[in-house]
Amino acid sequence: MLALIGLLGGFITGISPCIIPVLPVILFSGGMQSARGGQTTDAPADAGTEASGESAVATATAVRTRRIRTVSRWRPYLVIAGIVVSFTLMTLAGSLLLSLLGLPQDVLRWAGIIVLSLIGIGLIVPRLQHLLEKPFQKIPWLNAASERSGKLQGFPLGLALGAVYVPCAGPVLAAITVAGSTGQIGPDTIVLTVSFAIGAALPLLFFALAGRGLAERIAAFRKRQGVIRMVSGALMILLALGLVFDVPARLQRLVPDYTSAIQGFIADNEEVQDAIAIGGLETEENKDLDLCDPGATQLQECGTAPSIRGIESWFNTEGDQPIDLAELRGQVVLIDFWAYSCINCQRSAPHMNAWQDAYADAGLQVIGVHSPEYAFEKVRQNVVDGAAALGIEYPVAIDNSLSTWTNYRNAYWPARYLVDADGTVRNVHFGEGSYREGEQMIRELLQQANPDVSLPPATELSDETPENASITPESYLGTTKMQNFGGEERYSTLTEAFAYPAEQAPDTFALDGAWRLETQFVTPRDGEARIRLEYRGQEVRLVLAGSGTVVADVDGERVELEVSGTPRSYQLLGADASQQGVIEVTVPAGVEAYSFTFG
Repeated sequence: MLALIGLLGGFITGISPCIIPVLPVILFSGGMQSARGGQTTDAPADAGTEASGESAVATATAVRTRRIRTVSRWRPYLVIAGIVVSFTLMTLAGSLLLSLLGLPQDVLRWAGIIVLSLIGIGLIVPRLQHLLEKPFQKIPWLNAASERSGKLQGFPLGLALGAVYVPCAGPVLAAITVAGSTGQIGPDTIVLTVSFAIGAALPLLFFALAGRGLAERIAAFRKRQGVIRMVSGALMILLALGLVFDVPARLQRLVPDYTSAIQGFIADNEEVQDAIAIGGLETEENKDLDLCDPGATQLQECGTAPSIRGIESWFNTEGDQPIDLAELRGQVVLIDFWAYSCINCQRSAPHMNAWQDAYADAGLQVIGVHSPEYAFEKVRQNVVDGAAALGIEYPVAIDNSLSTWTNYRNAYWPARYLVDADGTVRNVHFGEGSYREGEQMIRELLQQANPDVSLPPATELSDETPENASITPESYLGTTKMQNFGGEERYSTLTEAFAYPAEQAPDTFALDGAWRLETQFVTPRDGEARIRLEYRGQEVRLVLAGSGTVVADVDGERVELEVSGTPRSYQLLGADASQQGVIEVTVPAGVEAYSFTFG
């Protein structure tokens, strides 16, 4: 099922306007360069002529001609293979690799642009091409072609194109992107990604073969392979320059997305959505978690607690040393999954703090597993600052790869996993609320672990969890997780200009002005741009990053937010009672807006 969905989603992408930027390069370099030249022959070498020097030269020439022709026929397939390999690796491992190296997320794209430029120059200056192809001749499965011709035919070009080729966003690609960026890479993810890459590459292969067929049928092309080679190189250099100045994206916007209806059908199909909800796969270690009802207010037994693994670093421990759950046998452990800019986590934090303070001496250990929702939440100092602002002093594990998140098959911020003194999960709770019941279960487990324990009075902090029916759902602004957009435009990275709709539905946001939409945030292209929000709730916050002054009109009242330093959520509205109204936010260039959260 996943393979079929991936192939279909990729094929739709491959016939969409997304192929426009790379199509000329595919036609010329991927296709026409593999055409049979007008001056080559298929005559095999005659071994009996090797006695004569002149015959030997002729034989060698014939053999060389035959080899070049044989390998050149593989060029379209090698170009496409390079695209598939490059896209798959970039999508699944690129973000994680860059995070490990501490490099910006666009490094791989710039590397692709540089390689594309070098290959283009190499087609014009053959000596440079030979230098570029040498490293790839050492790859065994590619060397079969290399041994016959002395050079690789197209695979490096495919790798570069895979790095700069940006498919149009769709539900399948969104699932792959989220899985890759969060580290939720398992067999299902790999199957979906590879099949998507193949599906997207099939139309490109068709165009490459069509270009070769055209070149072979027209005598002018057959006799001018050298000219085709130089034109191919020039097109690559132009594509690289165009990518630097965002020209291909502008060209795509001139063409209507004739595949949007099909993409919409896939997005609305429940079976497809269930199939691509990959990540958090069941394993022997976490299979019993299903025995816990997340809504239960009584203790249950849900198997041994999965390990805390894949943690980048710890803080609030002695010497920032890691904690092993196995070493905490005899203590009751509360594992809290959170993210510092999540308003739900912010409201939950006082209860975690109070329980740690009240019951630490009685045998409770609270562990916060910080699982980032946004890229800026992967920065250690941002997390340390965010924890300090919330008064968190218990141990925190920075789970940037979401390895522990995945090991617990978690899907919520916040989420609580209560573990008894024997290491068994006894209660699971998703989201806010049920604090009184949660504290009572902690007290029961502490008494079970030590019947003689003297427990302090219950903390009895007030529960500030709002009624979900009375507030606007959390509204994400990035394209990957966009929710509650009420504008009339297509919400896509290809859309530049937005305008408020004449009528805007409740609990939605709309954009006005020139915006650049990214996977996790939106930011004005030049000057200022606006967001209009129809809201319900007692509190409204906006997650912001960057630097600048954001001005909001909150039901007629002016609110100024000085955005700088650690990316975090900023309060737009804080009232004593729930209300509804309109907020218009003016965002300057240099500031990134991630999401609206409500309380």
